Amino acid sequence: MIEDASLQSRMAMHNQNALKIGLFAANCSSGRAVTLVPERWSASWPDNLRMARLADESGIDFLLPVARWKPYGTNGSYQHDTLETITWATGLIASTQRITVFGTVHAPLFNPVMAAKQMATADLLGGGRFGLNLVVGWNEGEFEMFGIKQRDHDARYDYAQEWIDAVKDMWSPKDNFDVDGEYIKLKAVRSNPKPAGGARPIIMNAGMSGVGRSFAIRNCDAFFTNTIGMSAEQQAEVVKACKAEARTHGRELDVYTTGDIVCRPNQKEAEDYHHHAIFEMADWGSVDDILAMRKITPDTLSPEDFKKRRELQAKGMGGVPLVGTPDHIANQLAALVQAGLRGIAVSFVNYADELPYFVAEVLPRLERMGVRVPATPLTK
Repeated sequence: MIEDASLQSRMAMHNQNALKIGLFAANCSSGRAVTLVPERWSASWPDNLRMARLADESGIDFLLPVARWKPYGTNGSYQHDTLETITWATGLIASTQRITVFGTVHAPLFNPVMAAKQMATADLLGGGRFGLNLVVGWNEGEFEMFGIKQRDHDARYDYAQEWIDAVKDMWSPKDNFDVDGEYIKLKAVRSNPKPAGGARPIIMNAGMSGVGRSFAIRNCDAFFTNTIGMSAEQQAEVVKACKAEARTHGRELDVYTTGDIVCRPNQKEAEDYHHHAIFEMADWGSVDDILAMRKITPDTLSPEDFKKRRELQAKGMGGVPLVGTPDHIANQLAALVQAGLRGIAVSFVNYADELPYFVAEVLPRLERMGVRVPATPLTK
């Protein structure tokens, strides 16, 4: 159990790695790879447990789930099985020793009193290793399944502001207080025990719009931004702008991105497998369903533009493609630090099967580059 649960230590994921590396979306079948290859990720609990323990032993910093309530499209092949994220995080925290595990929470779907208690409980199990990834939601089909009407875009963040303010108050020394917001009204709120160490869990968000970005900068410790197709200079400008805006609110902010890793002993082998899994064996039906939810169809774009968007969606669902040899991928990851990024959440076609090679070959290279420190052995 980690003894230092201060907010500063939580933001550092309780270690000295300059580049934080996490695993993204392992609670969902297929992860972030919209593929039909038979070896794709199952997201079963035994596989998640195997993945988490290997990541913990190897010094991987965090696990970040996706909050998904129903699969994409009528066939539902992509992300067909998804584990609820707070209970997933609680089980993995109880089964590991040092890794930070996030829960991804839709503010409109979770009563803040219940959520604050659930998350404090998970945090106490690991001595300060729970993190909150707060989202407002966009998938109308999921909200309809809950019988909840989605608000207009900007109002979603107005609601989320009241929600996170209420939860932070419940995690604070406050007791027996009222919440009288426009959306949330609570009477005589009491929430005990508090999270570990007298500090709240680390909070992250990935709002892509201007309103979402401003919300994250005001309220969160970590902000996930999309850097697909950006040069190192462009990445650095994005990071610089986010940090500068956070300082106008008297806050420090860490900026993260996401990536999709295929690591093999030689470049051609890696590129061939990436092409096979992501294009030749793509789940094009689910790709088209995802695009249609965003009003991107053959009826709204020219055939050439639609083809480009399909390929971009298939390639970019997991974030920046990191495809190649251990040297190539280590260099790409180290460059993120030079751009000012604090870390990256990555996905694999199969997390547990592919992680050992990444750990054995890429992490030592990052240690020699000075952006990671060797993982200390876990206690038996």
